[in-house]
Amino acid sequence: MPPKRKKLKTENKSDTEKLSSNEPSSTNEQDDDEMMMKPYNLKIISWNVNGIRAALKNGIMNFLNSESCDILAIQETKCNDKTFPIELKNWPNFPYKYYVSSKQDGYAGVALFSKQKPLSVEYGIGKPEFDDEGRIITAFYENFILVNAYVVNAGQGLKRLDFKLQFDQDFREYLQKLDEQKPVILCGDLNCAHKEIDLENPKTNTKTAGFTPEERADFDRLLNIGFIDSFRSLYPNQRKSYTYWGYRFNCRAKDIGWRLDYFLLSERIANNLIDNRIFKHVMGSDHCPIALYMNMTDSNE
Repeated sequence: MPPKRKKLKTENKSDTEKLSSNEPSSTNEQDDDEMMMKPYNLKIISWNVNGIRAALKNGIMNFLNSESCDILAIQETKCNDKTFPIELKNWPNFPYKYYVSSKQDGYAGVALFSKQKPLSVEYGIGKPEFDDEGRIITAFYENFILVNAYVVNAGQGLKRLDFKLQFDQDFREYLQKLDEQKPVILCGDLNCAHKEIDLENPKTNTKTAGFTPEERADFDRLLNIGFIDSFRSLYPNQRKSYTYWGYRFNCRAKDIGWRLDYFLLSERIANNLIDNRIFKHVMGSDHCPIALYMNMTDSNE
């Protein structure tokens, strides 16, 4: 997709306006002015909206319409084709729209919006026990593959931990096969805080879904087959970089959260990475949106 673009972009007007306000645009340590000097030609936004219909009522379109991007990946839509909001089906910002739902009504589901038509789009990973939950959309572009994922949650009391670990293994093998074809950009809610720095209270959450030793070890395995965590590669020591806050105990106001949402990249396009921003001030869901900026002109493909 990007190689057809000759003109590289800098931050759009809405980003610039945010930078001049008293509210920080993101949690990143890097100086925003320095980042704005670096050209990019691919911007992807990812957001777990925790129910797209409820999120629309909560005003998420204010952010989405103000933030120009090439691709928008949404997780946990909680709706099917019949109930998918008509305003998004007809959204003029993105001519190409793809979504897949769970067979269980009001559960999971992911959607992808693109300004340019992908070469092809696939749903699921070829495993019915996971694909029936509507968790994966894969879009093939000219020089990269984008995977939008809503990874299995181990559940309260870790009731689904074994199911989640099997998903991790099958999903890892799926990504490895994709990576043999083209560089992969994986985005979405991966339902794991990888390191202690990625959540507020690591010591008391080792038996909590998303921070068990088993899940974190699986995250290590995924990185070890040739992927990087784009945010941590840029900001290895940045704390309070959360993307999810529970609704109870006023966690968001207190910034007691978890970093569960990621952009992982094939190692061979690490040099194409410009920035990964976390828009923690943006409301509308229990997760906040994140954005990836890449310069793919000099892709290694």
